[in-house]
Amino acid sequence: MADFRTHLSAAVGGGVLLAVAGWQGGLWTLGEALPLGALTAFGGILPDIDADHSHAVRLIFNTMAVMVVAVGVLLLHAQLEPGALLMVCGGLYIGVRLVLSPIFKRFSVHRGIWHSLLAAALCGLATSVAGYQWLGQPAWLAWAQGVALLLGYCIHLLLDELYSVDLTGARLKRSFGTALKLFDYREPGNSLLMLLIAASLLPWLPSWTSLEELWAQGITLWR
Repeated sequence: MADFRTHLSAAVGGGVLLAVAGWQGGLWTLGEALPLGALTAFGGILPDIDADHSHAVRLIFNTMAVMVVAVGVLLLHAQLEPGALLMVCGGLYIGVRLVLSPIFKRFSVHRGIWHSLLAAALCGLATSVAGYQWLGQPAWLAWAQGVALLLGYCIHLLLDELYSVDLTGARLKRSFGTALKLFDYREPGNSLLMLLIAASLLPWLPSWTSLEELWAQGITLWR
């Protein structure tokens, strides 16, 4: 499989390309382009959330903790006094970094469900829902953010599969087929649960018309 530096470098490159191309093509402003690039980079390391004791998993949960705190501030700053807000946000950080992370490590298996296209779709949908419902992003931008994270995620999966092919020895390594898969074939129950979670997000998604328009604009820009 590709190492952490390779995954991050490729995802950052993909994020820069996506952000700059869309900005130059008038799809989004520079201020909107920067988060899209960052989400692509984050998606590029996200599948390794199940890799215990790796650089990726520490960076992922640190980033997630900061993002949860930022969302908490945006949602609660008008309702809470500064002291209460500080305590709540501190609790959110500790909950993600010191509680959620160990639980996740305990029940996850590397190259399992999180190395699949189903997981990529779930994370992309969850990103769009969060941007649209919690952060008040326009529908088209929330979709763009979900697509950006999905792009980074797929870059990671594709790299892992490419590194499973030994070109010098003209053979496939044992890890071939464990990353770029539709779902976790070894644990169909986990895959079904993830599918149900993804389906539960559908009512909260932005308008599908906005996604279709964004896709059409992207195709036009590509041409």
